[in-house]
Amino acid sequence: MSPQGSRPAPVREGRGPGTALAALAGAQFVVILSTSIVNVALPSIRDGIGLTDDGASWVVNSYGLAFGALLLAGGRLADLLGRRRVLLGGLALFAASSAAAGLAPSGAALITARTVQGLAAAAVAPAALALVTDVFPPGPGRGRAFGVWGAVSGAGGAAGVLLGGALTQGLGWPWTFHATAIGAALVLAATVALLPAVPAKAVPAKAVPAPGAPAPGAPAPGTEPPGRGRGGFDVLGAGTAALGLTALVWAPTAARRAGWTDPLVLAALAAAVLLLGLFLLAERRHPSPLLPPRLFRTGQVAAANLLMVLLGSVWIALFYLLPLYQQQVLGDGPLAAGLGQLPLAAANMLGAALVPRAARRFGAAPVLAAALLTEAAGLLWLSRIDADGGYLTDVFGPSIAVGLGLGAAFAQLTGIAVAGVPPTDSGLAGGLVNTTRQVGGAVGLAVLGTLAAAVTAGQEGRLPRPEALTAGYRVAFLGGALVLAVAAGLALVLLRRPARTPAPPAPVPPAPVPPAPPAAAPLPDPR
Repeated sequence: MSPQGSRPAPVREGRGPGTALAALAGAQFVVILSTSIVNVALPSIRDGIGLTDDGASWVVNSYGLAFGALLLAGGRLADLLGRRRVLLGGLALFAASSAAAGLAPSGAALITARTVQGLAAAAVAPAALALVTDVFPPGPGRGRAFGVWGAVSGAGGAAGVLLGGALTQGLGWPWTFHATAIGAALVLAATVALLPAVPAKAVPAKAVPAPGAPAPGAPAPGTEPPGRGRGGFDVLGAGTAALGLTALVWAPTAARRAGWTDPLVLAALAAAVLLLGLFLLAERRHPSPLLPPRLFRTGQVAAANLLMVLLGSVWIALFYLLPLYQQQVLGDGPLAAGLGQLPLAAANMLGAALVPRAARRFGAAPVLAAALLTEAAGLLWLSRIDADGGYLTDVFGPSIAVGLGLGAAFAQLTGIAVAGVPPTDSGLAGGLVNTTRQVGGAVGLAVLGTLAAAVTAGQEGRLPRPEALTAGYRVAFLGGALVLAVAAGLALVLLRRPARTPAPPAPVPPAPVPPAPPAAAPLPDPR
Protein backbone atom coordinates (compact mmCIF):
# COMPACT_ATOMS: atom_id res chain seq x y z
CA MET A 1 0.00 0.00 0.00
CA SER A 2 1.40 3.40 -0.87
CA PRO A 3 2.33 5.73 2.00
CA GLN A 4 -0.29 8.19 3.08
CA GLY A 5 0.76 11.68 2.07
CA SER A 6 2.39 10.87 -1.25
CA ARG A 7 -0.74 12.03 -3.03
CA PRO A 8 -3.17 14.83 -2.16
CA ALA A 9 -4.08 14.43 1.48
CA PRO A 10 -7.70 13.41 1.93
CA VAL A 11 -9.85 15.84 3.86
CA ARG A 12 -12.81 14.59 5.87
CA GLU A 13 -16.11 14.99 4.03
CA GLY A 14 -17.74 18.27 4.96
CA ARG A 15 -14.47 20.02 5.66
CA GLY A 16 -12.77 22.19 3.07
CA PRO A 17 -9.05 22.55 2.36
CA GLY A 18 -9.04 25.77 4.40
CA THR A 19 -9.43 23.82 7.62
CA ALA A 20 -6.58 21.52 6.61
CA LEU A 21 -4.45 24.59 5.86
CA ALA A 22 -5.20 25.94 9.34
CA ALA A 23 -3.73 22.83 10.93
CA LEU A 24 -0.68 22.78 8.64
CA ALA A 25 -0.02 26.49 9.13
CA GLY A 26 -0.29 25.90 12.87
CA ALA A 27 2.52 23.37 12.61
CA GLN A 28 4.73 25.92 10.86
CA PHE A 29 3.78 28.55 13.43
CA VAL A 30 4.96 26.51 16.43
CA VAL A 31 8.22 25.63 14.67
CA ILE A 32 9.04 29.29 13.97
CA LEU A 33 7.74 30.33 17.40
CA SER A 34 10.26 28.06 19.10
CA THR A 35 13.08 29.73 17.21
CA SER A 36 12.41 33.16 18.72
CA ILE A 37 10.45 32.62 21.95
CA VAL A 38 13.57 32.11 24.07
CA ASN A 39 15.43 35.22 22.84
CA VAL A 40 13.83 37.60 25.34
CA ALA A 41 13.79 34.93 28.07
CA LEU A 42 17.48 34.04 27.72
CA PRO A 43 18.78 36.21 30.62
CA SER A 44 16.14 34.72 32.94
CA ILE A 45 16.95 31.18 31.75
CA ARG A 46 20.65 31.78 32.35
CA ASP A 47 20.11 33.02 35.90
CA GLY A 48 17.33 30.59 36.76
CA ILE A 49 19.10 27.37 35.81
CA GLY A 50 22.69 28.46 36.50
CA LEU A 51 24.23 28.70 33.04
CA THR A 52 27.18 30.77 31.91
CA ASP A 53 26.77 33.22 29.04
CA ASP A 54 28.24 30.65 26.64
CA GLY A 55 26.01 27.94 28.04
CA ALA A 56 22.93 30.13 27.70
CA SER A 57 23.71 30.73 24.03
CA TRP A 58 23.43 26.98 23.44
CA VAL A 59 19.80 27.08 24.53
CA VAL A 60 19.28 28.84 21.19
CA ASN A 61 22.08 27.25 19.18
CA SER A 62 21.23 23.60 19.96
CA TYR A 63 17.74 24.01 18.50
CA GLY A 64 19.01 25.80 15.40
CA LEU A 65 21.80 23.31 14.77
CA ALA A 66 19.58 20.22 14.95
CA PHE A 67 16.84 21.91 12.95
CA GLY A 68 19.10 23.12 10.14
CA ALA A 69 21.21 19.97 9.89
CA LEU A 70 18.35 17.47 9.67
CA LEU A 71 15.82 19.26 7.46
CA LEU A 72 16.92 17.50 4.26
CA ALA A 73 16.65 14.10 5.94
CA GLY A 74 13.26 15.04 7.38
CA GLY A 75 11.96 16.07 3.97
CA ARG A 76 13.09 12.85 2.30
CA LEU A 77 11.66 10.69 5.10
CA ALA A 78 8.35 12.48 4.65
CA ASP A 79 8.40 11.51 0.96
CA LEU A 80 9.28 7.89 1.70
CA LEU A 81 7.29 7.13 4.86
CA GLY A 82 4.26 9.35 4.26
CA ARG A 83 3.94 13.04 5.01
CA ARG A 84 1.02 12.80 7.41
CA ARG A 85 2.73 10.04 9.38
CA VAL A 86 5.99 11.98 9.69
CA LEU A 87 4.13 15.19 10.58
CA LEU A 88 2.20 13.50 13.40
CA GLY A 89 5.30 11.79 14.76
CA GLY A 90 7.26 15.03 14.60
CA LEU A 91 4.54 16.99 16.40
CA ALA A 92 4.31 14.38 19.16
CA LEU A 93 8.09 14.46 19.69
CA PHE A 94 8.07 18.27 19.52
CA ALA A 95 5.42 18.52 22.24
CA ALA A 96 7.20 16.02 24.49
CA SER A 97 10.63 17.66 24.13
CA SER A 98 9.15 21.12 24.72
CA ALA A 99 7.57 19.92 27.97
CA ALA A 100 10.88 18.30 28.95
CA ALA A 101 12.70 21.61 28.35
CA GLY A 102 10.29 23.42 30.68
CA LEU A 103 10.84 20.79 33.39
CA ALA A 104 14.62 20.50 32.90
CA PRO A 105 16.48 20.32 36.24
CA SER A 106 19.85 21.37 34.81
CA GLY A 107 21.43 23.25 31.95
CA ALA A 108 22.59 20.01 30.29
CA ALA A 109 19.07 18.58 30.39
CA LEU A 110 17.64 21.80 28.95
CA ILE A 111 20.11 21.88 26.05
CA THR A 112 19.47 18.18 25.34
CA ALA A 113 15.71 18.78 25.24
CA ARG A 114 16.20 21.73 22.90
CA THR A 115 18.29 19.54 20.59
CA VAL A 116 15.51 16.96 20.42
CA GLN A 117 13.05 19.80 19.83
CA GLY A 118 15.10 20.89 16.80
CA LEU A 119 15.19 17.31 15.51
CA ALA A 120 11.39 17.12 15.74
CA ALA A 121 11.02 20.48 14.00
CA ALA A 122 13.15 19.15 11.13
CA ALA A 123 10.46 16.51 10.55
CA VAL A 124 7.47 18.82 11.03
CA ALA A 125 8.42 21.74 8.76
CA PRO A 126 9.04 19.93 5.42
CA ALA A 127 6.19 17.45 5.94
CA ALA A 128 3.70 20.25 6.61
CA LEU A 129 4.84 22.25 3.58
CA ALA A 130 4.64 19.19 1.32
CA LEU A 131 1.10 18.53 2.53
CA VAL A 132 0.14 22.09 1.58
CA THR A 133 1.25 21.37 -2.00
CA ASP A 134 -0.74 18.12 -1.89
CA VAL A 135 -3.95 19.72 -0.66
CA PHE A 136 -3.77 22.74 -2.99
CA PRO A 137 -3.10 22.03 -6.69
CA PRO A 138 -1.19 24.63 -8.74
CA GLY A 139 -3.21 27.77 -9.30
CA PRO A 140 -4.62 30.73 -7.38
CA GLY A 141 -5.63 28.52 -4.45
CA ARG A 142 -2.06 27.40 -3.88
CA GLY A 143 -0.87 31.00 -4.15
CA ARG A 144 -3.30 32.05 -1.43
CA ALA A 145 -2.20 29.08 0.69
CA PHE A 146 1.43 30.17 0.45
CA GLY A 147 0.32 33.68 1.39
CA VAL A 148 -1.13 32.23 4.60
CA TRP A 149 2.04 30.19 5.06
CA GLY A 150 4.20 33.29 4.79
CA ALA A 151 1.94 35.22 7.14
CA VAL A 152 2.06 32.66 9.93
CA SER A 153 5.82 32.16 9.48
CA GLY A 154 6.58 35.83 9.97
CA ALA A 155 3.96 36.11 12.70
CA GLY A 156 5.56 33.17 14.48
CA GLY A 157 8.86 35.02 14.75
CA ALA A 158 7.21 38.16 16.11
CA ALA A 159 4.83 36.23 18.37
CA GLY A 160 7.80 34.39 19.84
CA VAL A 161 9.29 37.66 21.04
CA LEU A 162 5.91 38.82 22.40
CA LEU A 163 5.02 35.58 24.17
CA GLY A 164 8.59 35.14 25.43
CA GLY A 165 8.44 38.53 27.12
CA ALA A 166 4.93 38.13 28.51
CA LEU A 167 5.43 34.61 29.82
CA THR A 168 8.86 35.30 31.29
CA GLN A 169 7.65 38.39 33.10
CA GLY A 170 4.34 36.88 34.21
CA LEU A 171 4.81 33.15 34.84
CA GLY A 172 8.54 32.51 34.56
CA TRP A 173 10.84 31.25 31.84
CA PRO A 174 9.75 27.55 31.96
CA TRP A 175 6.41 28.63 30.50
CA THR A 176 8.10 29.68 27.26
CA PHE A 177 8.59 25.93 26.71
CA HIS A 178 5.31 24.78 28.25
CA ALA A 179 3.47 27.13 25.88
CA THR A 180 5.10 25.56 22.82
CA ALA A 181 4.31 22.10 24.19
CA ILE A 182 0.63 23.03 24.53
CA GLY A 183 0.63 24.60 21.07
CA ALA A 184 2.19 21.52 19.47
CA ALA A 185 -0.32 19.24 21.22
CA LEU A 186 -3.22 21.36 19.93
CA VAL A 187 -1.84 21.30 16.38
CA LEU A 188 -1.36 17.52 16.67
CA ALA A 189 -5.01 17.09 17.62
CA ALA A 190 -6.13 19.40 14.80
CA THR A 191 -4.03 17.48 12.28
CA VAL A 192 -5.52 14.16 13.36
CA ALA A 193 -9.02 15.62 12.98
CA LEU A 194 -8.56 17.55 9.74
CA LEU A 195 -6.15 15.30 7.83
CA PRO A 196 -7.47 11.81 8.60
CA ALA A 197 -5.83 8.70 7.15
CA VAL A 198 -8.69 7.75 4.88
CA PRO A 199 -7.77 5.01 2.39
CA ALA A 200 -8.33 5.77 -1.25
CA LYS A 201 -11.54 4.42 -2.73
CA ALA A 202 -11.20 1.23 -4.69
CA VAL A 203 -11.21 1.49 -8.45
CA PRO A 204 -14.23 -0.23 -10.02
CA ALA A 205 -13.20 -3.58 -11.44
CA LYS A 206 -14.49 -2.91 -14.91
CA ALA A 207 -13.09 0.60 -15.19
CA VAL A 208 -10.81 1.11 -18.16
CA PRO A 209 -7.82 3.34 -17.36
CA ALA A 210 -7.30 6.42 -19.45
CA PRO A 211 -4.25 6.51 -21.71
CA GLY A 212 -1.15 6.97 -19.56
CA ALA A 213 -3.00 6.23 -16.30
CA PRO A 214 -1.95 3.37 -13.98
CA ALA A 215 -3.86 0.15 -14.18
CA PRO A 216 -6.55 -0.49 -11.56
CA GLY A 217 -4.97 -1.53 -8.28
CA ALA A 218 -1.52 -0.25 -9.28
CA PRO A 219 0.07 2.47 -7.17
CA ALA A 220 -0.31 6.00 -8.44
CA PRO A 221 2.83 7.57 -9.91
CA GLY A 222 5.22 8.53 -7.17
CA THR A 223 3.54 6.44 -4.47
CA GLU A 224 5.86 3.45 -4.36
CA PRO A 225 6.17 1.87 -0.92
CA PRO A 226 8.86 3.16 1.42
CA GLY A 227 12.35 2.05 0.65
CA ARG A 228 11.47 0.32 -2.58
CA GLY A 229 11.84 1.12 -6.24
CA ARG A 230 14.74 3.57 -6.06
CA GLY A 231 17.21 2.21 -3.52
CA GLY A 232 15.60 3.23 -0.23
CA PHE A 233 16.77 5.95 2.14
CA ASP A 234 20.21 7.42 1.47
CA VAL A 235 21.84 6.86 4.88
CA LEU A 236 25.35 7.96 3.83
CA GLY A 237 24.02 11.10 2.17
CA ALA A 238 21.87 11.93 5.19
CA GLY A 239 24.79 11.44 7.56
CA THR A 240 27.32 13.51 5.64
CA ALA A 241 24.73 16.24 4.98
CA ALA A 242 23.74 16.42 8.65
CA LEU A 243 27.34 16.55 9.89
CA GLY A 244 28.42 18.99 7.19
CA LEU A 245 25.51 21.34 7.84
CA THR A 246 26.12 21.10 11.59
CA ALA A 247 29.72 22.20 11.09
CA LEU A 248 28.64 24.92 8.65
CA VAL A 249 26.07 26.35 11.09
CA TRP A 250 28.25 25.91 14.19
CA ALA A 251 31.25 27.74 12.75
CA PRO A 252 29.66 31.21 12.37
CA THR A 253 27.78 30.70 15.63
CA ALA A 254 31.06 30.12 17.47
CA ALA A 255 32.74 32.93 15.53
CA ARG A 256 30.42 35.44 17.21
CA ARG A 257 32.21 34.70 20.49
CA ALA A 258 35.70 33.56 19.50
CA GLY A 259 36.30 35.38 16.20
CA TRP A 260 36.65 34.08 12.67
CA THR A 261 40.35 33.26 13.08
CA ASP A 262 39.83 30.95 16.08
CA PRO A 263 41.36 27.50 15.33
CA LEU A 264 38.13 25.67 16.22
CA VAL A 265 36.11 27.91 13.92
CA LEU A 266 38.55 27.35 11.05
CA ALA A 267 38.55 23.61 11.72
CA ALA A 268 34.74 23.55 11.65
CA LEU A 269 34.69 25.40 8.32
CA ALA A 270 37.22 22.94 6.88
CA ALA A 271 35.16 20.00 8.17
CA ALA A 272 32.05 21.50 6.60
CA VAL A 273 33.76 21.73 3.20
CA LEU A 274 35.08 18.16 3.48
CA LEU A 275 31.80 16.62 4.65
CA LEU A 276 29.65 18.45 2.12
CA GLY A 277 32.10 17.40 -0.60
CA LEU A 278 31.69 13.78 0.53
CA PHE A 279 27.94 14.33 0.46
CA LEU A 280 28.08 15.39 -3.19
CA LEU A 281 30.17 12.32 -4.05
CA ALA A 282 27.73 10.05 -2.22
CA GLU A 283 24.81 11.58 -4.11
CA ARG A 284 26.40 10.71 -7.44
CA ARG A 285 26.63 7.03 -6.51
CA HIS A 286 23.38 6.33 -4.67
CA PRO A 287 20.43 5.07 -6.77
CA SER A 288 18.05 7.22 -4.70
CA PRO A 289 20.11 10.21 -3.52
CA LEU A 290 18.93 12.39 -0.66
CA LEU A 291 19.28 15.49 -2.84
CA PRO A 292 18.86 14.35 -6.46
CA PRO A 293 20.29 16.67 -9.14
CA ARG A 294 16.94 16.57 -10.93
CA LEU A 295 15.47 18.73 -8.17
CA PHE A 296 17.62 21.67 -9.27
CA ARG A 297 16.54 21.20 -12.88
CA THR A 298 12.88 21.53 -11.90
CA GLY A 299 11.05 24.84 -11.87
CA GLN A 300 13.20 27.55 -10.33
CA VAL A 301 14.30 25.60 -7.27
CA ALA A 302 17.98 26.62 -7.46
CA ALA A 303 17.27 30.35 -7.82
CA ALA A 304 14.62 30.35 -5.09
CA ASN A 305 16.90 28.64 -2.59
CA LEU A 306 19.79 30.99 -3.31
CA LEU A 307 17.49 33.95 -2.67
CA MET A 308 16.12 32.28 0.48
CA VAL A 309 19.67 32.10 1.87
CA LEU A 310 19.93 35.89 1.52
CA LEU A 311 16.46 36.56 2.94
CA GLY A 312 17.05 34.20 5.87
CA SER A 313 20.40 35.81 6.66
CA VAL A 314 18.60 39.08 7.39
CA TRP A 315 15.37 37.67 8.83
CA ILE A 316 16.89 35.82 11.81
CA ALA A 317 19.29 38.66 12.62
CA LEU A 318 16.44 41.18 12.63
CA PHE A 319 14.43 39.31 15.27
CA TYR A 320 17.58 38.98 17.37
CA LEU A 321 18.97 42.51 17.14
CA LEU A 322 15.78 44.61 17.21
CA PRO A 323 14.61 43.37 20.65
CA LEU A 324 18.14 43.93 21.97
CA TYR A 325 18.01 47.57 20.86
CA GLN A 326 14.61 47.98 22.52
CA GLN A 327 15.81 46.48 25.82
CA GLN A 328 19.45 47.56 26.04
CA VAL A 329 19.13 51.06 24.59
CA LEU A 330 15.51 52.17 24.88
CA GLY A 331 15.13 50.49 28.28
CA ASP A 332 12.02 48.44 27.45
CA GLY A 333 11.21 45.43 29.60
CA PRO A 334 10.62 41.95 28.13
CA LEU A 335 6.87 42.50 27.81
CA ALA A 336 7.20 45.94 26.20
CA ALA A 337 9.80 44.61 23.77
CA GLY A 338 7.45 41.80 22.82
CA LEU A 339 4.46 44.11 22.37
CA GLY A 340 6.63 46.25 20.12
CA GLN A 341 6.74 43.37 17.61
CA LEU A 342 2.97 43.39 17.04
CA PRO A 343 2.96 46.05 14.27
CA LEU A 344 5.70 44.12 12.46
CA ALA A 345 3.69 40.90 12.75
CA ALA A 346 0.50 42.59 11.48
CA ALA A 347 2.36 44.12 8.52
CA ASN A 348 3.94 40.74 7.79
CA MET A 349 0.53 39.08 7.57
CA LEU A 350 -0.77 41.85 5.33
CA GLY A 351 2.21 41.57 2.96
CA ALA A 352 1.83 37.80 2.69
CA ALA A 353 -1.91 38.15 2.01
CA LEU A 354 -1.43 40.70 -0.78
CA VAL A 355 1.39 39.00 -2.67
CA PRO A 356 -0.53 36.20 -4.51
CA ARG A 357 -2.82 38.63 -6.35
CA ALA A 358 0.06 41.00 -7.08
CA ALA A 359 2.19 38.16 -8.47
CA ARG A 360 -0.60 37.05 -10.82
CA ARG A 361 -0.94 40.58 -12.13
CA PHE A 362 2.68 41.74 -12.38
CA GLY A 363 4.73 38.55 -12.38
CA ALA A 364 6.73 36.69 -9.73
CA ALA A 365 10.11 38.36 -10.28
CA PRO A 366 9.00 42.03 -10.14
CA VAL A 367 6.80 41.42 -7.09
CA LEU A 368 9.55 39.54 -5.26
CA ALA A 369 12.07 42.28 -6.06
CA ALA A 370 9.63 44.95 -4.84
CA ALA A 371 9.07 43.02 -1.60
CA LEU A 372 12.80 42.67 -0.97
CA LEU A 373 13.35 46.36 -1.66
CA THR A 374 10.51 47.29 0.71
CA GLU A 375 12.15 45.28 3.48
CA ALA A 376 15.52 46.81 2.59
CA ALA A 377 13.99 50.29 2.87
CA GLY A 378 12.72 49.43 6.34
CA LEU A 379 16.16 48.25 7.44
CA LEU A 380 17.75 51.36 5.94
CA TRP A 381 15.31 53.38 8.03
CA LEU A 382 16.31 51.36 11.11
CA SER A 383 19.95 52.20 10.43
CA ARG A 384 19.07 55.76 11.55
CA ILE A 385 18.02 54.74 15.10
CA ASP A 386 19.12 57.01 17.92
CA ALA A 387 20.33 56.24 21.43
CA ASP A 388 18.00 58.94 22.78
CA GLY A 389 15.09 57.90 20.58
CA GLY A 390 11.87 56.08 21.35
CA TYR A 391 9.72 53.30 19.99
CA LEU A 392 7.32 55.49 18.03
CA THR A 393 10.05 57.65 16.49
CA ASP A 394 12.66 54.96 15.77
CA VAL A 395 11.02 51.52 15.56
CA PHE A 396 7.34 51.71 14.66
CA GLY A 397 7.58 53.05 11.08
CA PRO A 398 10.50 50.87 9.98
CA SER A 399 8.77 47.81 11.46
CA ILE A 400 5.80 48.34 9.16
CA ALA A 401 8.00 48.48 6.05
CA VAL A 402 10.09 45.50 7.16
CA GLY A 403 6.99 43.44 7.95
CA LEU A 404 5.29 44.15 4.62
CA GLY A 405 8.39 43.22 2.63
CA LEU A 406 9.28 40.18 4.73
CA GLY A 407 5.81 38.62 4.55
CA ALA A 408 5.51 39.14 0.80
CA ALA A 409 9.04 37.94 0.03
CA PHE A 410 8.84 34.81 2.16
CA ALA A 411 5.47 33.73 0.78
CA GLN A 412 6.60 34.32 -2.80
CA LEU A 413 9.94 32.53 -2.40
CA THR A 414 8.36 29.52 -0.71
CA GLY A 415 5.90 29.15 -3.57
CA ILE A 416 8.64 29.45 -6.20
CA ALA A 417 10.83 26.90 -4.39
CA VAL A 418 8.21 24.13 -4.62
CA ALA A 419 6.49 25.09 -7.89
CA GLY A 420 6.76 22.43 -10.57
CA VAL A 421 8.33 19.86 -8.23
CA PRO A 422 6.87 16.36 -8.77
CA PRO A 423 4.86 14.91 -5.86
CA THR A 424 7.56 12.37 -5.02
CA ASP A 425 10.01 15.19 -4.24
CA SER A 426 7.77 17.83 -2.64
CA GLY A 427 8.78 16.86 0.90
CA LEU A 428 12.43 17.17 -0.05
CA ALA A 429 11.80 20.53 -1.74
CA GLY A 430 10.16 21.74 1.46
CA GLY A 431 13.10 20.51 3.50
CA LEU A 432 15.56 22.20 1.16
CA VAL A 433 13.92 25.64 1.29
CA ASN A 434 13.74 25.44 5.08
CA THR A 435 17.40 24.35 5.19
CA THR A 436 18.58 27.28 3.10
CA ARG A 437 16.59 29.70 5.28
CA GLN A 438 18.03 28.19 8.46
CA VAL A 439 21.63 28.02 7.23
CA GLY A 440 21.38 31.52 5.80
CA GLY A 441 19.95 32.71 9.12
CA ALA A 442 22.80 31.20 11.13
CA VAL A 443 25.47 32.68 8.88
CA GLY A 444 23.71 36.05 8.64
CA LEU A 445 23.21 36.33 12.39
CA ALA A 446 26.85 35.49 12.98
CA VAL A 447 28.12 37.99 10.40
CA LEU A 448 25.77 40.86 11.30
CA GLY A 449 26.02 40.15 15.02
CA THR A 450 29.82 40.10 14.85
CA LEU A 451 29.78 43.31 12.82
CA ALA A 452 27.57 45.03 15.40
CA ALA A 453 29.74 43.80 18.27
CA ALA A 454 32.94 44.96 16.57
CA VAL A 455 31.57 48.46 15.94
CA THR A 456 30.31 48.67 19.53
CA ALA A 457 33.68 47.55 20.91
CA GLY A 458 35.44 50.18 18.82
CA GLN A 459 33.17 52.96 20.10
CA GLU A 460 32.94 52.04 23.79
CA GLY A 461 36.06 53.93 24.80
CA ARG A 462 34.76 57.16 23.25
CA LEU A 463 30.98 56.98 23.64
CA PRO A 464 28.58 56.03 26.45
CA ARG A 465 27.43 52.42 26.40
CA PRO A 466 23.94 53.07 24.88
CA GLU A 467 25.44 55.14 22.06
CA ALA A 468 28.12 52.54 21.37
CA LEU A 469 25.46 49.80 21.20
CA THR A 470 23.33 51.94 18.89
CA ALA A 471 26.27 52.47 16.55
CA GLY A 472 26.70 48.70 16.25
CA TYR A 473 23.01 48.09 15.58
CA ARG A 474 22.97 50.81 12.92
CA VAL A 475 25.76 49.15 10.97
CA ALA A 476 24.10 45.73 11.25
CA PHE A 477 20.78 47.05 9.94
CA LEU A 478 22.57 48.84 7.11
CA GLY A 479 24.35 45.61 6.20
CA GLY A 480 21.04 43.78 6.11
CA ALA A 481 19.57 46.42 3.79
CA LEU A 482 22.49 45.98 1.38
CA VAL A 483 22.06 42.19 1.36
CA LEU A 484 18.37 42.54 0.48
CA ALA A 485 19.11 45.07 -2.26
CA VAL A 486 21.49 42.54 -3.84
CA ALA A 487 18.82 39.85 -3.49
CA ALA A 488 16.29 42.08 -5.28
CA GLY A 489 18.66 42.53 -8.23
CA LEU A 490 19.33 38.79 -8.39
CA ALA A 491 15.59 38.07 -8.34
CA LEU A 492 15.09 40.15 -11.48
CA VAL A 493 17.96 38.35 -13.22
CA LEU A 494 17.44 34.76 -12.07
CA LEU A 495 13.66 34.58 -12.22
CA ARG A 496 13.05 36.28 -15.54
CA ARG A 497 13.19 32.96 -17.37
CA PRO A 498 10.01 30.86 -17.29
CA ALA A 499 10.02 28.05 -14.76
CA ARG A 500 11.11 24.68 -16.06
CA THR A 501 8.72 21.81 -15.51
CA PRO A 502 9.51 18.13 -15.78
CA ALA A 503 8.59 16.57 -19.09
CA PRO A 504 5.38 14.58 -18.88
CA PRO A 505 5.64 10.84 -19.42
CA ALA A 506 4.92 9.58 -22.90
CA PRO A 507 1.30 8.52 -23.30
CA VAL A 508 0.73 4.80 -23.01
CA PRO A 509 -1.65 3.48 -25.66
CA PRO A 510 -4.62 1.60 -24.30
CA ALA A 511 -4.39 -2.16 -24.38
CA PRO A 512 -6.39 -3.84 -27.17
CA VAL A 513 -9.82 -4.93 -26.02
CA PRO A 514 -10.36 -8.68 -26.57
CA PRO A 515 -13.52 -9.79 -28.35
CA ALA A 516 -16.50 -10.33 -26.12
CA PRO A 517 -17.09 -14.00 -25.13
CA PRO A 518 -20.26 -15.78 -26.15
CA ALA A 519 -23.31 -15.01 -24.06
CA ALA A 520 -23.46 -18.61 -22.85
CA ALA A 521 -19.98 -18.33 -21.25
CA PRO A 522 -19.79 -15.04 -19.37
CA LEU A 523 -16.57 -14.07 -17.62
CA PRO A 524 -16.57 -14.47 -13.83
CA ASP A 525 -16.97 -11.23 -11.93
CA PRO A 526 -13.39 -10.15 -11.06
CA ARG A 527 -14.69 -8.53 -7.88
